Amino acid sequence: MRLSELKLPLDHTDVELSAAVCRRLQLPPQALRGHQLVKCSVDARRHGAIALVYSLDLDLALSGAEQQRLLKRFAGDPHLRPAPDTAYQFVARAGDGSAELAEALKRRPVVVGAGPCGYFAALLLAQMGLRPLLLERGKPVKQRSADTFGFWRGSQPFDPESNAQFGEGGAGTFSDGKLYSQVSEDPRLVRKVLAELVAAGANAEILTLHRPHIGTFKLATVVRGLRAHIEALGGEVRFGCLVQELVLEPGLSRQVRGVKLASGEIIATDHVAFAPGHSARDSFAALHRQGVAMQPKPFAIGVRIEHPQQLIDRARWGAAAGHPRLGPAEYKLVHHIAGGRDVYSFCMCPGGLVVGATSERGCVVTNGMSQHSRNERNANSALVVNVTLEDLEPWGQLPGDPLAGIAFQRHWEQQAFAAGGGDYRAPAQWVPDFLAGCSSDNNNNNKGGVEASYQPGIRLSALDSCLPDFVIAALKEALPAFERRIPGYSGPGILITGVETRTSSPLRLNRDATTRESTNTPGLYPGGEGAGYAGGILSAAIDGIRLAEAIAINLLRPRLPGERDESACDPA
Repeated sequence: MRLSELKLPLDHTDVELSAAVCRRLQLPPQALRGHQLVKCSVDARRHGAIALVYSLDLDLALSGAEQQRLLKRFAGDPHLRPAPDTAYQFVARAGDGSAELAEALKRRPVVVGAGPCGYFAALLLAQMGLRPLLLERGKPVKQRSADTFGFWRGSQPFDPESNAQFGEGGAGTFSDGKLYSQVSEDPRLVRKVLAELVAAGANAEILTLHRPHIGTFKLATVVRGLRAHIEALGGEVRFGCLVQELVLEPGLSRQVRGVKLASGEIIATDHVAFAPGHSARDSFAALHRQGVAMQPKPFAIGVRIEHPQQLIDRARWGAAAGHPRLGPAEYKLVHHIAGGRDVYSFCMCPGGLVVGATSERGCVVTNGMSQHSRNERNANSALVVNVTLEDLEPWGQLPGDPLAGIAFQRHWEQQAFAAGGGDYRAPAQWVPDFLAGCSSDNNNNNKGGVEASYQPGIRLSALDSCLPDFVIAALKEALPAFERRIPGYSGPGILITGVETRTSSPLRLNRDATTRESTNTPGLYPGGEGAGYAGGILSAAIDGIRLAEAIAINLLRPRLPGERDESACDPA
């Protein structure tokens, strides 16, 4: 049985947890043989009475008839029900040595991009026996980390093919590693992703935390584990392989027949899972030239804001700030602007750093990241404003140009590069100066403020030249409103750094809702954040599973009813 919404005080014991279960269900203590944690979250609506909220799967010493009587007694209570089956089931499997497998592997499926969508597409294809080839333009995570950290520290030049956007693990590798979604996802797919991440080296706690995260250093270990699992199942991962264009069948069919690499090599295939990430601007332009269906998509841009983590902890937890069961506090803020725009926090990183995330020379892009411990002294978050399709029209070559958002992003990134001094430092401004319309400098009155964490470094200046007027105006309206919700949020010593432009892909590659193939290019399966179908590690990984399922359905017989997943090491 699954029991949810069980609240206990912050300092409860395990014995008190078991007693609370029995009280809730009106059962004697001996009826509860044990319980397994499903989720644990924090209810902080009352600072003086912060509670932990549990979902538990219960092992009850009850006969079937007694369980039915229990359910009848609690009929109408949505918090007690039979525990759901979250085991993943493959849509298809290929047997070793079968004729169908031999035929399928003559032109084995190709996956483009080694981010969460690409890696999970490749992993599922490998688990189904299809031995995929995964192509990544960047480097393996060890070399990529050395390049990226070297650029941040000023010891290595910027490498447009090995940075916070490109390389093994995708953009999520240098982030907080958040593993939750803003939309409802299939619990079987969620469980599949989390179980595979644990099998690849992630901490098992991600299976039960309400808002799980991995952290940058741990993510590097996990992606290596995913790669090892793919290769052990007969898949192949190749780095330094930029897909320059698709090879298409001549005529009206436009069937994919292969991919052409920047090296000139052509790899034959009839099925391409395309998951290059939201910063693969050259790849989008190449597909656009080939006539692949795509459309512009709204996104958001803004700044990164930094606070002392203790300020956020006190605002969120009150007197309980610092309690070992709570950890660093997070926040989520939204302010609605007249006329339909919103200002909102995005990718909030407790105990984290602001880092350089450009993928192009002559541009400055900010992002946030945290380690698993989240023990840095600052909290940071993006504060962004939504960009509409109407905003993008002047930036396109023609009306409805799907590449207009890229031109828009690039312009403001180049402006930030110039305002930062032209050496990849980022322009930054104290919030009171920003609100007053004054340029910040080293002689301002912000002693005792946060110490900027941005790497490769900041240049105090003004952000007016780095963002559209509508973004500046929206931020100036929202910051005082956020101050009323979190005292000190917009006060002296709080720093904003520009610019945050890569919140999501500025375009969408059109695909069929059922087959997940491109609407005009059969054999192309666009997915993940870059294709406009995900927002974060978890949703991108789930979309990768769906791409793999769609390809497998095309290649293999349907699975037998009741076939279950025994490939993942699920600690639960």
